[in-house]
Amino acid sequence: MTETPIALVTGASRGIGAAVAHVLEPSYRVLLGGRDADALAKRAEELPGARPWPVDLTDFEALGRATAEIDRLDVLVHCAGVAELGTVERSAPSVWRRNLEVNLVAVVELTRRLLPALRAAHGHVVVINSGQGLSAREGWGPYAASKFAVRAFADVLRAEENAIRVTSIFPGRTDTEMQRELIAHEGREYAPGDYLRPDSVAAAVLAAVSATPDAHLTELVIRPNPH
Repeated sequence: MTETPIALVTGASRGIGAAVAHVLEPSYRVLLGGRDADALAKRAEELPGARPWPVDLTDFEALGRATAEIDRLDVLVHCAGVAELGTVERSAPSVWRRNLEVNLVAVVELTRRLLPALRAAHGHVVVINSGQGLSAREGWGPYAASKFAVRAFADVLRAEENAIRVTSIFPGRTDTEMQRELIAHEGREYAPGDYLRPDSVAAAVLAAVSATPDAHLTELVIRPNPH
């Protein structure tokens, strides 16, 4: 019998990451990545084919220990991220650094450490980006810069690693806790029906990783369907 493939999903305790873990679990042994061990344990109770993989992705020493146990990986989905907003005038260097550290550097370092495992499986890397990775808007500079940068990373990885498929997914605004915080930051009323569902983004991830071997879905753009 063929061994069940393995998927690692970061940010799996909530939002898009949790939805991706749910949609992959029937076909994969899923490693649930995140910082909150208790939340990951609760998520694993819902998914018989999953187990917690708690690690702070910005702690590179801990990341090295955690990735050392993985010698083969079929799918890596980067869902973890932060969104700290501000204008150029008002955003301190720490805001830019925080966005870049989590949304870019941690993604790059996790992928780099897992390259041997991904190569062994002819695996697939999926980066959940953002509409801000395609078109930046005022007040979103630090976040948008990190998303433009991680888009470039995905493009370079795709060019350098012929044995690995790499997909960037650019969702529009999605109904998550992070989105509620962003809308509050903008001083607007939250209306869940205006946004994509996390399950819809997860379905795009499943489509990308389920593509036939001759097909390589490099970029997927998803927008809320207006009512």
